[in-house]
Amino acid sequence: MTDQRRHPNVVNLSELQGRASEQGTKFGATVKQLGLGTGAAKLGCSWTEVPPGRAAWPRHFHCVNEEAMFVLEGEGMLRIGDAEVPVRAGDYATFPCGPRHAHQVRNTGQGPLRYLGLSTLGNAEIVGYPDSKKVGASTAPDYAAGMRGEHWVRILVKEGPNAGYYDGEDVG
Repeated sequence: MTDQRRHPNVVNLSELQGRASEQGTKFGATVKQLGLGTGAAKLGCSWTEVPPGRAAWPRHFHCVNEEAMFVLEGEGMLRIGDAEVPVRAGDYATFPCGPRHAHQVRNTGQGPLRYLGLSTLGNAEIVGYPDSKKVGASTAPDYAAGMRGEHWVRILVKEGPNAGYYDGEDVG
């Protein structure tokens, strides 16, 4: 099969396969990875479509990679830090690193909420989930490898008592 694309760094949304996910009645989205589709290594861009009444992801914050969103269509309620802010087509929001910028957007409209999610793409990340008291950490050779599940380290744990640095080590 011959690649009919105009250039390896140019992709049309219609040329990408979406990854759909759904959890219960509160979470669900279809995501198309525009950045990976064009070979981007340090700048991510994902097209996301969220059905009415749902959020794509749990509220979270990043410790390494900065994120942003640009709303293309629809309307939603953005939780960012302690605030709730209505968003609609044409709105742009940034999410700097850290717990003060924990964020989640929920579709409050009657039709789909479509937005571009942009981010830096470090090969390591720590993510906090303040509502469920979880922490995730992962690293991979690069972002594309991580998206393929080729992690060096990947863990998601509930917050709790810390292990000591030498716990479990033979300190003989």
